[in-house]
This record gives sequence, structure tokens and C-alpha cells, in this order.
Amino acid sequence: MRKEFTYLLSVVFTILQIPMLTCAQTTFFVSPLGNDEWSGKFSDPVKNQTDGPFRTLEKAKQAVEALDENALTTDNEVKIFLRKGVYKIEQPLYFSGKTGNERIKGITFSAYKNESVHLTGGKEIKGFHSINDPDILKRINPLYRDNILQVDLKNSGITDFGKIINRGGPALELFFNGKKMEPARWPNEGWVKIADVPQNGLLVFKGDAQNTRFGTPSGRHYGRFTYSGNRPSNWSDTKNIVLHGYWVWDWYDEYLNILSIDTTAHEIFIKPPHSNYGYCKEQRYYAANVLEELDRPGEWYIDRSSGLLLFWPPSSINEADVFVSLQQKPLIELDHTSRIRIERLSFDYSQGSAIVIKEGENNLVAGCTFSNLGDIAVRIEGGTNNGISSCDMHDLALGGIVVSGGDRKTLAPAGNYVINNNIHDFAQWIRTYQPGIIISGVGNRISNNLIYNGPGTGILLSGNEHIIEYNEMHDLALETGDVGAFYMGRDWTERGNTIRYNYFHDLKGQGKHDVNAVYLDDWASGSIVEGNIFNNCARGIMIGGGRDNIVSNNIFTGCHVAIHVDSRGLGWAKYYFDGTDSTLFKRMDAMNYNKPPYSVKYPVLLSLYGDEPAIAKNNRIFSNISYSGRWMDLLDKLDFTIVQSRDNIIGKPDEGPLSNKDFIVKNNPGIYDADKRDFRIKPEGYKHGFNGIDYKKIGLQKDTFRPEPLKSFRY
Repeated sequence: MRKEFTYLLSVVFTILQIPMLTCAQTTFFVSPLGNDEWSGKFSDPVKNQTDGPFRTLEKAKQAVEALDENALTTDNEVKIFLRKGVYKIEQPLYFSGKTGNERIKGITFSAYKNESVHLTGGKEIKGFHSINDPDILKRINPLYRDNILQVDLKNSGITDFGKIINRGGPALELFFNGKKMEPARWPNEGWVKIADVPQNGLLVFKGDAQNTRFGTPSGRHYGRFTYSGNRPSNWSDTKNIVLHGYWVWDWYDEYLNILSIDTTAHEIFIKPPHSNYGYCKEQRYYAANVLEELDRPGEWYIDRSSGLLLFWPPSSINEADVFVSLQQKPLIELDHTSRIRIERLSFDYSQGSAIVIKEGENNLVAGCTFSNLGDIAVRIEGGTNNGISSCDMHDLALGGIVVSGGDRKTLAPAGNYVINNNIHDFAQWIRTYQPGIIISGVGNRISNNLIYNGPGTGILLSGNEHIIEYNEMHDLALETGDVGAFYMGRDWTERGNTIRYNYFHDLKGQGKHDVNAVYLDDWASGSIVEGNIFNNCARGIMIGGGRDNIVSNNIFTGCHVAIHVDSRGLGWAKYYFDGTDSTLFKRMDAMNYNKPPYSVKYPVLLSLYGDEPAIAKNNRIFSNISYSGRWMDLLDKLDFTIVQSRDNIIGKPDEGPLSNKDFIVKNNPGIYDADKRDFRIKPEGYKHGFNGIDYKKIGLQKDTFRPEPLKSFRY
């Protein structure tokens, strides 16, 4: 009957010459007040409570799958609106490529009229009461006992409390009124340092034993180390304690479990697995989840054998929302789907990721908020034209976004994208190699994101032909060393990447000079770095042994060093070329560099092995402007016969090498007012090939989901 009616309508519309719309919309509603026995066609329960919205997202998904293809017009859109409230995701919401049918143009999950909608992987905890166990009380300072409450998580049906592993997530976490609470720790702030490492440890020099980049740490051993003072003598039970530290390098942190403590010899013995690189005297660490150290508001402790949780709430527990994170799997998974949109939803209190997109095409996450998560907030794993746009991400245990896609062997691009997202306060558990965004594969794009307040890297790249543009990054590398706001490295074949029109500022870390804005580490080659602004950075750009990089049209102001270039393969990293470490050569061979498409796209690879590969050749640096700070560092016997520096305008340079093909001026080389973040260039600054930068396009942009984007500099 419906087919006949549609046919009659088409005849009438044809006679009257009225265009017939072929795109229709099917709408379902989901609400905490709903019922999965209802139709889902109404936004609120009807008066007699016989119909209304669904109760669960799973039921809405089933309703989409049950749609009759014959009852749909061509290109039908399905809208699923969520009403205000909290939706606990006990089982991941899974969509496969079979969800819906061919007549569905797209499926959108969205908050109804911008209502506050939370999808949570956690559980609210009630039943806190005073401590009544004398064995527990005697482990707590008498001054604090009356402030600390306890609850048995098993009474709330929670039996899996998670496990802390070296480089994994934090497992179960505690949240009070939306804020993450901290496991009781010593010291309360900062770190303590390893006093010494016994010379009869389990193993000497594991991993990068030959790496003498900052001087190979002497006495690097495994299994145990010593501490100063007597604080660990107060800890009566060590099985729940974890130690977090930068055990050898400032670019690698791990969590370790204690096997035992010898309070007489002041030695801590580590339960296997040991730190990946061993332990080194004077390196930093702290102890967490120590009951005896529960001594200030906001701290908590969990006994993973009994499920007992103790907590010093920062305010009245009776008027607070207290949650623990539980769900270890993604809250939503899109598996080989097409045209699914997730909009205006908030995700929180989960041990796992919020959303994972596997393969598929044209899927989009937009205008959502991600916070208090124990894993990467959103992952895009392959597919084409999948994206994350205009989302807010903060208070994350690990990184913000992972986006991959494309085929490195064929150089086929994916076209996946991450645009206009605000990512901050991330990597709060694991601090290294957990950036705001990780991008890999071929032909993906990161643009107009704001990334800040992170202990390490902002963007970590691997692969080919990616575009990193119009992003703003600041206050990164706050805790780590040998790090970059943007980072890539150790592969000659990862070429064709462009870093352009980004704004890097306030990147000085802990006062060390091993913080870089753009870090082309360990022979990263064939990249273009153009049109960026570097302000108040320890280093602007580091080229660490790579070749064929182009650095042009950038502005450097107030950087300790604008550009660094070295040939590390002749110095501390010569073991990559003497047969000790074959990583670079294996990665070349893995991409079949001497065959198409690499031999055609990157023909310089064909002659690389015969062209002194340890030397940083053919790096071209031209038409940049530098003011206030050292212009360039050249190491490992590099000079301007190898590094091509020309037509750069350099004002007030500190000591350092200067090319006779550059232009040195006594004062400001044409920047309006760098101190007030006004980086516009005066007419005299446009000499020698410098081009303008479209400042208005840098950073967050106004759109449907972000009506008032943040801006932090003048233009």
C-alpha cells in the first residue's frame, strides 16, 4: 500500500511540476525516562505511559537494524536523539557495516536540542562511612583518621579492580564531582630521587646500551635500587603500592610494582617485569597508592585484594557525586561502517577509550566532550574520510586521539582528519609517548587544533604525505626531556610530510634546552616546515641527522635557538651505521625503496646508501625571519657548504654560525610587536622572499559546534 501511495504522489508532483524530495528522515528518541518496549517515536513519555522514547542506545540501534528497506525512500536519514541524562554503558555499543541498509544515507546520534547527555563507563559509589577496622586505623596518621571514609566496592557489585602494568592505563580511578582524585602518594608533590643502584643488579645495559646521546648513565642496573631517608619504613604492606618514575631517561616513564623493601639496607626490590631500561642514580620517582600516605583532601587508596576503598573527600560526601571508572572496552565501536555521525555527546569515567572507528568511510565524531578516561579518547584505525571535529578533550590518563589510515607500501592516502579540537591536560598517568594526537599511515590531516598543558609531545607523526597545519601548541613538554611539541623520526622513508602555518609558543619545559617545537629526530627526512610561528621556545626546529628537509618562511622570536642541525651518525649515534643497530636500513628495505612507488615518488632514496647517509645533507633553510635569540646551531662538523642557508633575515642574533648568504640586521627585522603576540610583518620584512602568513586561520575556528573559539594572539 505504501509503495502505491508513493507512486501516486510522484504522479501528482510531476503533473504539478513540484520537485519531490527523495531524502526523508526517520527519527528515534532515547531517554532515561524511556522504555525499550515503546516505539521510540516520541521525545517524552505520552500521558498514559503507553508509548514514548527508548531507554537504551542498544534498543535504538536494534530499531535501525529492523527498519524495512521497502518502507524507506531513497537516501533516508536516521536521527537518534538522546534526551538529557546519564547513560551507563555496561556493554560496548557495537556497530558493524551491516547496521542499517543500503537506503540509509546516514545515521546520526546526537543530543536533543543541545541537552547535556553523558555516556559513562563508570558507576556511582554510595555507602561511605567512618573507618571501623583497628588494623586500618593504626596505619593512618591520628591527625587524619576522622577525615577519611571507607567503602567496600564489592557491595556495589564491583569485583574487577584492574591491574597496574608498566606502560598501561591507570585501571580503576576515582572521581569526585567530576574531578579526578589522586591515589595517596609520597611525596605529595614532585619527586624523590634514586639514591644509588647496587652494582650487582640483575642485568647491566639492556635496550639502547650504545646510546650515549646525553652520556650513557653509569651504573644502570635491574632489579633494585636504594633510597634516602626512612619514609618507606612506615609502609607496612607494599603489595598495593606502585612506583612511577623516569628510571633512566627523561623521555620514558614506567610504573613498577614492589617485590619487597629492605628498610635496613634502604633497598627497594622490584617485582618483574622490571623497567625497560633499568635504573639510574639521581633519576626521579614517587610512590602511589600508599595507605600510610593518605594525608590530604582528594587522596584515596584501594586494596585490590579486598576491594576496600578509603577516601578523604575534599568536601561533604553527602552532597557529592562519586564515581569509579569500570568499562575497559570502548564505549562505542564503529566497525567497517559508513556515514555514522556522533554529535554533541559527553563521554567519561571509563577505563578504556570512548570511541573506536575501525576502517569504514565518512564516519564523523563532532562537537563531543571527552574527559576522565583511562585510555586514548578516540581512535580512528584505518578507513577513508573518517574524522574527529570540534571536540573538547581534557583530563585524560593517556593521549587524546589516534588517527591512522592509508597504505605505506602503495602510498595510497586515507584522507582521515582531525580538525578544530581543543585538547589539553592529557597524559596524566603515562607521561611519555602519549601525545594529544598520534597520526600514522599516509595522507591524513591535522588542522586547527589547540593542544596544551601536556607533560610531553603534542603531535606524534609517522608515515607519509600527512599535513599538519593551522594548529596552536603551547605549554607542552612540561615534565619530560628530549621531546618536541611536534615529533617524528628514525625512518628515511617517512617523507612528504608538511608542517605549515602552525603557532608554537611557550615551549621551554623545565628550563632545559632539549625541548623543541618541531623535532625531526633521528634522520627524519623529506619534510616541509613552512609558514610557522615560533615564539618563546627553547628550540624552534631540530633536524637530527636527517636530510632533504625544507625550512622556509617561518618566524622565530625569543627562542633560545631557532634552528639546530646535526650529523649525529658521525657522533654519539654512529652505532646505527657500524652494524650495531640496523633499524634505519630495515625500515628502508621494508618499504621496497628501490621500486615504485618509492623509487618514483622519492628518487633520492635510490642513491642514499652511496651518499654518506650519516651526514645531514641537502637541508634547505631560506626566507625565514629570526629575532632575539641564537639563529642556528650546527654540530658534528656541519657547515654552510652542507647546510644550505640563504635569504634569512636575522635580527639581534646571539653567538652562533651565520651564513654570508643571510641578512643580519642590528634590531627588529620587521616584526610589529612580538612581546604582545603581534607577529605581523612590516613591509621591510617581506624582502628576500618572505611571504605573508594568514594568521586568522590559525587555531580553533568558529563553526556549528564551536561558536566562540579561543584565540591567544593578535592579528
